[in-house]
Amino acid sequence: MKLSAPIYVLKQQAKVLSRKEGIPLHQALDRIANQEGFSTWSLLSARTTSEKPVSTLLAQLRSGDLVLLGSRPGQGKTRLSIELAIQTMRRGGQAAFFTLDFTSADVASCFKDLGEDLGKFVDRFLVDESDLICAEYIVSRLASAPANTLVVIDYLQLLDQKRENPDLMYQVQQLRDFARERQLIVLCLSQIDRKYDPTNRPCPGIDDVRMPNPLDLSLFDKACFLNQDTMQIASP
Repeated sequence: MKLSAPIYVLKQQAKVLSRKEGIPLHQALDRIANQEGFSTWSLLSARTTSEKPVSTLLAQLRSGDLVLLGSRPGQGKTRLSIELAIQTMRRGGQAAFFTLDFTSADVASCFKDLGEDLGKFVDRFLVDESDLICAEYIVSRLASAPANTLVVIDYLQLLDQKRENPDLMYQVQQLRDFARERQLIVLCLSQIDRKYDPTNRPCPGIDDVRMPNPLDLSLFDKACFLNQDTMQIASP
């Protein structure tokens, strides 16, 4: 059952209800849970925490999508992208990981942390850590990739770090066109501006994406943001 709003919003609604009607917060929480189809707040909370981010995001991805996945450092975006790759390959698909930040050893370590052996996926998983990575390079390397291949780019803000590479806007347009033409799923990991304050909002949003160079974020079909145990998916 899909909630009508993120859980933190429902908690805020419960607090308002508690103050407005002068009832204990736990009663207000249960009443909000009732509106969402759960008998108690604890059941709603248990259902929400049992849904893994990888399953939630995977269910949202469609062939031809260009997706942004952003978070501050240490919040799990790279781990989540590798989990998505693993689930894609378990379903018989292929995946590719282009990184200007990680090394092949780092990727293998992530697989190990997730209880997986990278060697089992060697025929379905491309890891590329070349310094030449840019949109044109990725398009060239994946010229024969089958539809529904999951392509992870680590990360967005490094694609135009070399002066000889085209500007970021052009590269993202190229990646979007390539994803649609070949029916791939292209997932760009993204930095979040350090001005983002988690005490004000539980999760960053599209306005928090770090953009050292101009970029129209509406080029992305979906945007996903992480902070600790919270994940939000939105349309840019």
